[in-house]
Amino acid sequence: MSRLKRLAGHVIRALPEGLVGRLLPGEYRYRPADIPAPSRAPETPVRLYIAPANFAGQAWQWARAAERHLPGVGAVSMVEVLRAGFRHPADTPVPRGVYAASGRWQRAERTVVARDFTHLIVEAERWPFGGVLLESVDEQVQWALDRGLHVAMLCHGSDIRLPSRHAELEADSPFRTALGDQIAHYQRLTERNRALLDRLDLPVFVSTPDLLRDVPQATWLPVVVDVDRWATDAAPLSRAVPRVVHAPSRAAMKGSELVEPTLHRLHEQGLIDYRRLEKLPHEGMVAAYRDADIVLDQFSMGIYGVAACEAMAAGRVVVSHVADFSRETVLAATSQRLPIVQARAAELETVLRGLLDDREAARATAALGPDFVRAVHDGRRSAQVLGPFLLG
Repeated sequence: MSRLKRLAGHVIRALPEGLVGRLLPGEYRYRPADIPAPSRAPETPVRLYIAPANFAGQAWQWARAAERHLPGVGAVSMVEVLRAGFRHPADTPVPRGVYAASGRWQRAERTVVARDFTHLIVEAERWPFGGVLLESVDEQVQWALDRGLHVAMLCHGSDIRLPSRHAELEADSPFRTALGDQIAHYQRLTERNRALLDRLDLPVFVSTPDLLRDVPQATWLPVVVDVDRWATDAAPLSRAVPRVVHAPSRAAMKGSELVEPTLHRLHEQGLIDYRRLEKLPHEGMVAAYRDADIVLDQFSMGIYGVAACEAMAAGRVVVSHVADFSRETVLAATSQRLPIVQARAAELETVLRGLLDDREAARATAALGPDFVRAVHDGRRSAQVLGPFLLG
């Protein structure tokens, strides 16, 4: 961490709390009334603190999975949140400015974690206790270790997926050209984060199996989906013109520009009813997936994650490009075959036409989805993976 950043941090820390919140720009601005109470530790022998990312609500889901399926374990997820917009569930949501600059909140939270928790999982190589201008992540992790906490690191994706490697492995990788100037940023970020993992030499989890290429010493921690919430009795491909949906959280990462010309053309020909889903609240996504016949996930990354699991849980025909490495890793770890229909961007029209020509086979593949998600992504396997770290 640079001296200039540390100096800025100390200047901020020297100001009155109320003034700090007013001086911060935009999304970082906060009032003293916005400062939440510190996290409350569960009354269990093992007390896990997960912070600070909660991408797609997964920290909260892993916390609940650990509580449900591991004896004597309680867990809390803390997350830095934006002031506006949809929020996934979290035990301790902390406004962005408070997380970054509030000395009052940071001191209180650290006191509670050091005194009342036994384990810490640091997400995405980010600061688990905020105060991003005062310390490095290394220093905060060492602080926790010095106070007797057991610490593990957890990588989510773009924080550790090396762009140069991905561009070599995937012909349609967004790290070739699609992300433009951002490619250099991600390269620097992932190189820095990998160096951090090497320095700390702590247990590491990854949320998707493809990341084992970037962190071979890690353990895959499956994402968790509430299968029952997405379930529907409606079979896919029962209408003459099937509804095909695509919900790109980040279009450049999903390869949307590679497939949408094909999708619009098939829509205009009356073969499919194509819908691009954007900015839907979570309940809206549940309804949209249940009403779809075919869900298109992504065509540039070669991975599968939460969105694909939600579509499989809904019993939809899921079409995506998932690289052999991920499919083989899942099979080896779980004895389950991933029921996602394989298609690269250039193959999508052929694959879709094949699904429409043999709807019974497509429905049979879709029917495997809920059982796969229940076997691999309902939280039981994730708790099993966390068990050695929490109970060992």
